[in-house]
Amino acid sequence: MKELSVFEGKNKFSEVIANAAKGEPQLITKNGTATAVVISFGEYKRLTAKKESLSEFLLNSPLHGIGDELDLTRDKDMGRPTIDFDSEEFTGKTVK
Repeated sequence: MKELSVFEGKNKFSEVIANAAKGEPQLITKNGTATAVVISFGEYKRLTAKKESLSEFLLNSPLHGIGDELDLTRDKDMGRPTIDFDSEEFTGKTVK
């Protein structure tokens, strides 16, 4: 990105516009502080275009509905049985 002072930008305005139109953003500074950026109209349109919401994106996705045929019922198996570490088997003591 080319950097120019406001004074340079005024003196080279045609060049600034031509460079921006070629896709080269032009940074304009005032007293050494970045103040503005000159970009092409195409880049401006791209940056300001309405963005699709997440829900719109998901609904328009080619993957939308792909899981409709999946069986998503939850397995009721409780897994391995729990172990009682206080039992005689682990403590060696007879439990009364």
